[in-house]
Amino acid sequence: MKMTKIALLASAMMIGSMAVAQAAPIKIAVLMYGNKAEFVQLMERYAKEHPAVKSGEAVLTFYDGRYDASVQNDQAATAIQTRADAIIVNPLDYEANVDIVTNANDAKIPVVVTNARLHTDAMTSEVVSNDELGGYLEAKSVLDRLDCKTHKVNVVILEGPKGGSGEIQRGKGNDKAIAECGPGQVTVLERKTANWSRAEAQPLMENWLQKHRGKINGVIGQNDEMALGAIEAIKGAGLNVKDFAIAGVDGVSDAIHAVQAGEMVSILQDAKAQMQGAIDVALRAVKGSSYQPQSDIWKQYAKDLQWDGGTQKHYFIPWTTVTTENAQQLLDARK
Repeated sequence: MKMTKIALLASAMMIGSMAVAQAAPIKIAVLMYGNKAEFVQLMERYAKEHPAVKSGEAVLTFYDGRYDASVQNDQAATAIQTRADAIIVNPLDYEANVDIVTNANDAKIPVVVTNARLHTDAMTSEVVSNDELGGYLEAKSVLDRLDCKTHKVNVVILEGPKGGSGEIQRGKGNDKAIAECGPGQVTVLERKTANWSRAEAQPLMENWLQKHRGKINGVIGQNDEMALGAIEAIKGAGLNVKDFAIAGVDGVSDAIHAVQAGEMVSILQDAKAQMQGAIDVALRAVKGSSYQPQSDIWKQYAKDLQWDGGTQKHYFIPWTTVTTENAQQLLDARK
């Protein structure tokens, strides 16, 4: 009987040890600036497909910031109060959302910034693409097609939400490409925000087509949704889209189809790499140096993206220009 009790005790201790070994999943709060756009929806989809999420090692809670920086800050406070193990934030505002990092740091919760940037280096890490380069590449594609160095051209620019890092940095890239054309070669007829929205961009472009009848040569959309809104406006006005040089950023599905149709250029930023990379970095921050990345994006971009122990402050995901040659392959990868 004594041996039986000892055996039972040993068995109970073993079960207890196994329970400790099978630790509770890592709780990650994912703060998205808004979930209406396809690109954000792609990020959420790829987050759920991360191996650690599929295995139950990590559990994600998504928050829809509703395109409001103060809402995002409040949601971060909720994540902190409910003791999330880590926070991943896709911030709306470059300045206003710095509070998320400040407050999470006070609570000793790691913060990984993804997709857009914040005006701070106090976050644990950021997994983003270089928006200034993205803005440069899209504007250059428009201006090269218009042969801006030998012809004077007129363009309009559809901007992201004012104060967001995408608007600020892609705008710098736009300006760099314009400057390379030479003094006086490019006239920016209009430059206004459509808040990343196809629905807002369409009427804005309709007004510009009437105001500058026959004068607009190119459209620089700081994201694909706005460029697609401009295309709808052009078609609605009975004009030939192919008479305009149009570009956007993101590589959303409708934009890839438009590239196949010869209607625009899109500079793809990799939603999967940004989000799954952010999850790996967040898990490394929580679990320590023993954690090894599980997403295949580190192999995909091995030449340009080094894991380096998961402790780098900045991880930059490369851009890919969508072409008629690679468009179908990119679409097939989303099926």
